[in-house]
Amino acid sequence: MASSPISPNVRHSGYRIDRLAMSNRIDRYAVIGNPIEHSKSPQIHRAFAQQTGEQLEYIRLLGEPGHFAANVADFLKTGGRGLNVTVPFKEDAWQLVDELSPRAASAQAVNTIIQLDDGRLRGDNTDGIGLVRDLQENQGAILADARILLLGAGGAARGVLRPLLESRPKQIVVANRTASKAITLASDLATLGAVDGCGLDELAGKKFNLIINATAAGLTDRVPEIPDDLLEDQGWCYDMMYGDNPTAFARWGLAHGAARVIDGLGMLIEQAAESFYLWRGVRPDTAPVMKQQRG
Repeated sequence: MASSPISPNVRHSGYRIDRLAMSNRIDRYAVIGNPIEHSKSPQIHRAFAQQTGEQLEYIRLLGEPGHFAANVADFLKTGGRGLNVTVPFKEDAWQLVDELSPRAASAQAVNTIIQLDDGRLRGDNTDGIGLVRDLQENQGAILADARILLLGAGGAARGVLRPLLESRPKQIVVANRTASKAITLASDLATLGAVDGCGLDELAGKKFNLIINATAAGLTDRVPEIPDDLLEDQGWCYDMMYGDNPTAFARWGLAHGAARVIDGLGMLIEQAAESFYLWRGVRPDTAPVMKQQRG
């Protein structure tokens, strides 16, 4: 079990480590990104380890753009067994690994690296299953036969589209400011279910049971330019971002009659639980960790 608080940052082999006490006797894991100081992953995985009795350490790595492969190699040399990958390195990880899970292949991005027994690296993407589990298991959403609007066509949207389609909704519409990107994304995964792409300006007159915001507009406290009347009666809004206060999209949902407004903290915890399972073969209970993170 991880036993000590995260220690001060130190410099190591070209990247920065924010670390737990190092030991050669237990497996080591990390989240790599840039920036990385804000990451909740060490707290979440420490809680999972304590709950399950798994012996491991989990640290933060400040990766250097252009040196991702070297950063990963250096970490693995110090006893690393796997990594979570966050912005801006998910595509780098997709290109680095030796094999991909089907969902990572569809996402064209990797957020979980598993070192196999033979030393090869397997890449997976747990973002989409994290979203679906939060919606279905934690929130009680029924996605089968639902009409879903996915806002955005970048990496965040691509990363969740396959698991959403596998939940068998009636239809998913991917909408983006640049329509061609949404159309391309929908076309790429069209064999998995009913999915269409369009521009934000083509949404007028459409209605949805669930709207998921996968855009970065919330970083500047904005909402995508969407019609006010997109929600069906009792429709829900889900923002993949989260924060101490309601996001701009959450506020939009509340102002436009959403029956439920949900942020992305549950998705974060559920994708972490899936990563933990891939590494350790043990699935943690996310409910107490959710309660802890909600404070």
